[in-house]
Parts: sequence; C-alpha cells; structure tokens
Amino acid sequence: MEKVSLSIKIYISLIVTLAILAAINVFLPQGAFLPTQTLPASKPVLALVNAAIMLILYGGLGFIGLKLSQKIGFADIWDLKVSNKQRFLIPALVGGSIGIFFILADVIFSKFHTLGPIPHPPFPSSFVASATAGIGEEVIFRLFFISFWVWFVSYIILKKRWQNQIFWIVTLFSALTFALGHFPSVMILFGLNTIQEIPFALISEIILLNGVISLFTAYYFRKFGFLAAVGIHFWTDVVWHVIWGMIY
Repeated sequence: MEKVSLSIKIYISLIVTLAILAAINVFLPQGAFLPTQTLPASKPVLALVNAAIMLILYGGLGFIGLKLSQKIGFADIWDLKVSNKQRFLIPALVGGSIGIFFILADVIFSKFHTLGPIPHPPFPSSFVASATAGIGEEVIFRLFFISFWVWFVSYIILKKRWQNQIFWIVTLFSALTFALGHFPSVMILFGLNTIQEIPFALISEIILLNGVISLFTAYYFRKFGFLAAVGIHFWTDVVWHVIWGMIY
C-alpha cells in the first residue's frame, strides 16, 4: 500500500478543520452578516450541510488542485525546499501588511460614497470567518482554479510551454473572479437590491482589495506552497476583520 504523504495529511487536516469551523460558525453571532430572511432550516441542519459542502465539494476540488499543482511543479504543501520562515513567518508579515493596507484603503474609499465603511462580523465570528476564508477561499480560487487552468492551458493545450505567462494570466482571472464573488455579500451587507446600486467607489475598492490579496496569495502559493497562501489570507483577515473590526 502506498504511503500517504505528509502534504496529503496536512491537506486533509485543513479540510477537516474547515468543515468543523464552517459548522461552528452557524451558531456564532453574525451581526450585520445575519440574513434578514428566515433561515431555510434549523441551525444544526445548516451546520451539517455546511460541513458536508466543505468536506465533499471543497475537499474534492482542492484535492484535484493539489495533484495538478504537484504535476506542474508548484511548491508542495510541505515542500522540503521551503523553510518554515518562508512557509509561516513571511506570509504572516505579508498578510498583516495587506490587512493594514485594507484598513487604509477602506477609510479612503468610504469617503467617496454614502454607504460608509465595510462592516465586519463580531468577535469571535470574525476569527472563525478569517480561518474559514483563509482555507476555503484559497482552496477554490488558488489551489483549484489556478492549478487547473495553468495545467490545462500550459501543459495540455500549449504542450508545457509559457507556464509563467499563463500563470499570471490565470492569476488575474482568479483575482477578478474572487472580487466579483464578493459582490453578492456586499449587496446583502449594505441592503442593496441590484449591482447597479453599488457605488463605483465601493466597486473599485472591492476589486482593489480582493485583487491585491489574490496576487500575493497566488505568488506565494506557487513559490512556497499552499500553507503560505492560507497564511497570507488568514493574517490579512485577522488584522482587517478581527483587530480592526473590534477597534472600529
């Protein structure tokens, strides 16, 4: 029987953690993030559904992405050529810096529309949300999305040519998709009915913030492995949602 690699074990641990946190988050106070309409099911049922989605959908797509990222030569989750400083410390510093950038950008952009600053979930929901976003969103938008399209375009269509150029093109599409994916939640938070109601300044802010974090996480994912991308995203959200959310 083939021995399961340490990278696979770490990946499974991340997905199990994601599922547990997604279930727990259902029972935590959500503040402005709480839906105004009646919940479609009881909280225990929603918790089980959330956990199942994370285990099956996110876990499955991420596993495909993990295998493809190994095939195209990205750094593995626990790559022996990557130091713990590169895997943990540098991403924490980068993520913290991006979080500060988010705060400054929001203060500036909120002056150009009447909706005010972007709301934050209350603590401890903000911390749990930071962890679930750090793992879950990186699974979908970096581990799966980037690995799949770089593999498909560069390795399958172009016969292993122009991987670096394809990587950055795919990364830009990942960043744009990631930003657009936040529009529905922005509409809910601000009580808007259509995308047309979102002020141009707020649209610009959402694209800028999500674009910046996407570029950094994609680069570190390829160079230092998936844990580095998760670390950047997590620490960005800790500074942005947890710390700033409690101060503001």
